[in-house]
Amino acid sequence: MIHQAPPSNHDTIILAFTGASGVVYGVRLLECLLKAQRRVYLVFSKAAQMVFATETALDLPARPQDIKTFFAERFAAHPEQLAVFSRDDWMAPIASGSHSARAMVVCPCTSGTLAGIAAGVSDNLIERAADVMLKEQRQLILVPREMPFSAIHLENMLKLARLGVTIMPPNPGFYQRPKSIDDLVDFVVARLLDHLQVPQQLVPRWGQTTFS
Repeated sequence: MIHQAPPSNHDTIILAFTGASGVVYGVRLLECLLKAQRRVYLVFSKAAQMVFATETALDLPARPQDIKTFFAERFAAHPEQLAVFSRDDWMAPIASGSHSARAMVVCPCTSGTLAGIAAGVSDNLIERAADVMLKEQRQLILVPREMPFSAIHLENMLKLARLGVTIMPPNPGFYQRPKSIDDLVDFVVARLLDHLQVPQQLVPRWGQTTFS
């Protein structure tokens, strides 16, 4: 297997999977980031692993090191491109503002994780990493997958949006005439990549029929 060269330290992105439905969005985003030669710090919650088993046919290992090997081999990533942490790993570099990650995406994001981040609880590594992004004034994107939203959900999103957090519910458009679930997933992932300033050719832009 031929691997790409390792990415530079300044283009590291944190990606967190929580227990909301829609883990396929996160997996596709991970694939695209690795193929774009970004370094990814991946954090899994226990609930996310349960959702993964329910919503995909992939046989995901349980241990973080085995998860790293699984995804690195599946997406032909350089070994230094990917690090995987559990939500209770307080020694992970992303628990401190001294780490090099420039952005973080929680995809999908549960309403509980949304609330924890909005309240600054930092009760696990995902919430702590998000809290670090806020205090360091770095990019934080949340992909809340819930329907309908309660007033509590909306108030938490408004609070975070006022702090500069980007709230991106996975609502795909249909003007590109999707023909499959993969097309719908790619629409959402393309918008996430745009906000992360990672070049993508998943979906043509409005008014275009081809990529430019």
